[in-house]
Amino acid sequence: MNHNTSFELNLFKSFKEGDETAFKFFYDKYFKRIQSFSIQFIYDYDEAENLAQEALLHLWQNRENVESINGIQAFLYTYAKSKCLNLIRHNKVKDKFKNDLLNHQERELNIEVLNSVQFDTLELTELERIIQESINELPTKTREVFIKKRFENKKNAEIAQEMDVTLKAVEAHMTKALKILKTKLSDYLFLIFILIYNN
Repeated sequence: MNHNTSFELNLFKSFKEGDETAFKFFYDKYFKRIQSFSIQFIYDYDEAENLAQEALLHLWQNRENVESINGIQAFLYTYAKSKCLNLIRHNKVKDKFKNDLLNHQERELNIEVLNSVQFDTLELTELERIIQESINELPTKTREVFIKKRFENKKNAEIAQEMDVTLKAVEAHMTKALKILKTKLSDYLFLIFILIYNN
């Protein structure tokens, strides 16, 4: 549950009226959250940074459409979700030409997760928290491969060389990580569904 202070509520009112100082407060509050969310699906730090900036600019330009302070998070996450899906689908087209099965599996998982989430019902950091917890619970080597691939944006060949394992081993670890995370995230999203309709 979100508890908004009178200070933030006053800032939201000023933000709606076009106060740039108030906008900066919300920019600073949400920028890292949107960037962190995005990078978990598009794997690219710079692209995620650009996406977060774009989302917040879009918020500023459409501030009259945000009806409450809680609507800011829904607006930003929904915008980021849409942009991430567009980027993933674009990269799926590229995958066809590269014939990269592993990348295709990753894109499919990301599309499935993003399509399942509705951000108007989600607490600010719940998705990030559950993803991080799920990653932390992966077997050690599987987790190391996954982090290098997903967060450090390294190629499979680079990972194999760094960890002194075969390319097949890297692919096997990534496949294992995706299967585990798909199960954990599916369970989590199902629980969200239950919570929504019990509140």
